Amino acid sequence: MSLAQPKVGFVSLGCPKALVDSERILTQLRVEGYEIVPSYDAADLVVVNTCGFIDAAVEESLDAIGEAMAENGKVVVTGCLGARAEVIRERFPDVLSVSGPQDYESVMRAVHAQLPPKHDPFLDLVPPQGLKLTPKHYAYLKISEGCNHRCSFCIIPSMRGDLVSRPIDEVLVEAETLVRGGVREILVISQDTSAYGVDRRYEPRSWRGRAWRSRFRDLCEGLGELGAWVRLHYVYPYPHVDEVVPLMAEGKVLPYLDVPFQHASPRILRLMKRPASGERNLDRIRAWRAICPALTIRSTFIVGFPGETEAEFEELLAFLEEAELDRVGCFAYSPVEGAAANALPDPVPEDVREARRERFMATQAAISRRRLERKVGTTQQVLIDEVGGSVAVGRSSADAPEIDGRVYVHGARKAKPGDFLDVRIERTDEHDLHGWVAR
Repeated sequence: MSLAQPKVGFVSLGCPKALVDSERILTQLRVEGYEIVPSYDAADLVVVNTCGFIDAAVEESLDAIGEAMAENGKVVVTGCLGARAEVIRERFPDVLSVSGPQDYESVMRAVHAQLPPKHDPFLDLVPPQGLKLTPKHYAYLKISEGCNHRCSFCIIPSMRGDLVSRPIDEVLVEAETLVRGGVREILVISQDTSAYGVDRRYEPRSWRGRAWRSRFRDLCEGLGELGAWVRLHYVYPYPHVDEVVPLMAEGKVLPYLDVPFQHASPRILRLMKRPASGERNLDRIRAWRAICPALTIRSTFIVGFPGETEAEFEELLAFLEEAELDRVGCFAYSPVEGAAANALPDPVPEDVREARRERFMATQAAISRRRLERKVGTTQQVLIDEVGGSVAVGRSSADAPEIDGRVYVHGARKAKPGDFLDVRIERTDEHDLHGWVAR
């Protein structure tokens, strides 16, 4: 053990919601005087924040714990897989502690037990916005925990519980602090963003001298006052989402919606226990685009769900052609331990699932390419992420970090990460745009 400042290594796995959990733990560690180090050798112990949503994520998490145990030996485990402590203890009985997601206090207790803090209260150890695992110019803003839905393929509510929304003033103050700290893009995340505030009965709170209700539209309006890009993720297609689209048309919120439609067949959506139907979703997409023609819609889908017929899969492909979504991800159905869908009859064979995924992605690739080609000749505002030589790499309003495309910008020698540039688009490939700085 170090004689000086205690040192903690950190491994963060999973989705952006888990990343925010990691940021909160890291911030608390620094507040209490711990040094965060990048290697197993330098660490007095290692915290591993796990994912446990699908089998591949479980194996990745177990591999990460195993590596930390082999390389360091003193490991604190937290996160979604921590909700299934028996899985971890069976494989690694000597881990110091196992806790579930959002259980920051258990993590800190385990760290304290192994490494008592040596805090100097006269040192300012963290910036006001806390420690971030993202680049300085963008940050994730988690507005709630948990989910009230019981989708048959998902076990998140059993891990993270029911919806618990943060008070709107607390969220807006955090966002304001992030912008003051240099953040140019705020990525709003939760398990169900459009349900924000339902559990709080939309209670009013005060921010900047006026009352704001803890509801989806008020939240977007408030965030739109901060002068940063505001990108909305995990938005269920509820009717009240229609109220936010005019804010996008006015430029207060990015014209971007990440909507997890999951399927188009009404019967499959019922088996999934998802809201809405394919036809209502098409109507809603048309209405949104009528209000905000520049709207980008990304989504995720599951193919090969138990009972999915060839006709229902073809219905999904027809939905894709009609909806013309900009960005799409697709998963071949994978059974998740504890999910209700595992008990459904007529499972689709694995080779059929994979073949459908490939057909789905080929269909969407052609659609995405057509959508991108329409941008050739336009001028796009681009937020720069990286600079190398004469080419900078950034993203337009249509591109979320790590999951969407990029914009390769020529003639940007003086650009820095976090800069906004106007870029004339000259060509496109399957996923990305290429252009020059507009003069």
